[in-house]
Amino acid sequence: MKTVVVIGGSTGIGSAIAQAFAGQGAEVHVTGIEAPDAMQVQGVAGRHQLDVRNERDVARFFEAFSHIDVLINCAGVIQREGREFTPEVFAGVIDINLNGTQRCCQAAHQALKAAGGCVINTASMLSFFGSGHAPAYSASKGGIAQLTRSLAIAWATDGIRVNALAPGWIATDLTSTLTQDTERSAELVGRTPMGRWGKPDDITGPALFLASPGAAFVTGAILPVDGGYSAR
Repeated sequence: MKTVVVIGGSTGIGSAIAQAFAGQGAEVHVTGIEAPDAMQVQGVAGRHQLDVRNERDVARFFEAFSHIDVLINCAGVIQREGREFTPEVFAGVIDINLNGTQRCCQAAHQALKAAGGCVINTASMLSFFGSGHAPAYSASKGGIAQLTRSLAIAWATDGIRVNALAPGWIATDLTSTLTQDTERSAELVGRTPMGRWGKPDDITGPALFLASPGAAFVTGAILPVDGGYSAR
């Protein structure tokens, strides 16, 4: 049975991915910032409260695992209304989205090595495009792409593959202000060749693929799952 850890797996894309792996028979552990009994994710083996900003807590969490077959990093935040332009908020977003991902990867390294496991990070279409509204989020996701490529090179000799998914506009709590804005939502859907918002379940198939034997020679890839948004 595979051991799968989904950081930020209590809601949204992370929750959908966690449940998809559980449905494949994996032992899935999810983390979230909220208390375990408040997490809505179903069918998983363990729910754990974890703040990815706390290096000591991250290290302690991963010490419990002798091996990890799949590590999925989905913890992330975005701040709107121009708040990301302030140094404090900018640094806070980077600390969760980018530094938090690196903390988890590094803390899980030995357990991943023991299993010959793989890492799936969460990038974004904003890994490729800039954002005039969310500079910290965009910068963090650009950093995730380069972190993914760098770890893929560094850890290949350990038998660890490192890839990232780059979701497009996915309807989650994180994007609720946009889905509820009729004019802005229409603009985004109009820019997306497939003509709709993505759903968290649209990300699960690509995640399962990247963790499968079918992706045995895939590492350092940033896979867009965006309905064709980045093709324009």
